[in-house]
Amino acid sequence: MSRRKTRPRTSPASRTAAAAPAPAVTANSPCPCGLDAVYGACCGRFHSGTGGTAPTAELLMRSRYCAFVVRDEAYLLRTWAPETRPGEVDFDPGTRWAGLEIEGTTDGTAFHQHGTVTFTARYVHGGEAGSLHERSRFARYEGAWVYVDGDFLD
Repeated sequence: MSRRKTRPRTSPASRTAAAAPAPAVTANSPCPCGLDAVYGACCGRFHSGTGGTAPTAELLMRSRYCAFVVRDEAYLLRTWAPETRPGEVDFDPGTRWAGLEIEGTTDGTAFHQHGTVTFTARYVHGGEAGSLHERSRFARYEGAWVYVDGDFLD
């Protein structure tokens, strides 16, 4: 997922208020990425560094989605290509991520240098449900998969 101006935003007044805490996700919680595993054994291992780096572009996409859920800025920045990486991640405290569906992938395995992941991420913002549909591009950087950029599809 990218840092874009078109994502759901709060009003200027609410942005100046203290950010709401990230949702409580523990090592034993179901992983927000949608795979049938607990967070600690799934995306949490990449966030903490105990699981190395994501071996495929799809797993990196899933772990980055989870990083948005738990508001792990350090992980998002670490897994962003240097040429497109922002200085910080602007989390919207009014957005709650509600689910991820991977719709397709091209390349992005151990045998590739580039790959794409098409996904829909559902969210709730201000009590209203919405979704973000994107095709993200990934590349290898120093041997690890990183997010490069993406295109909104809807």
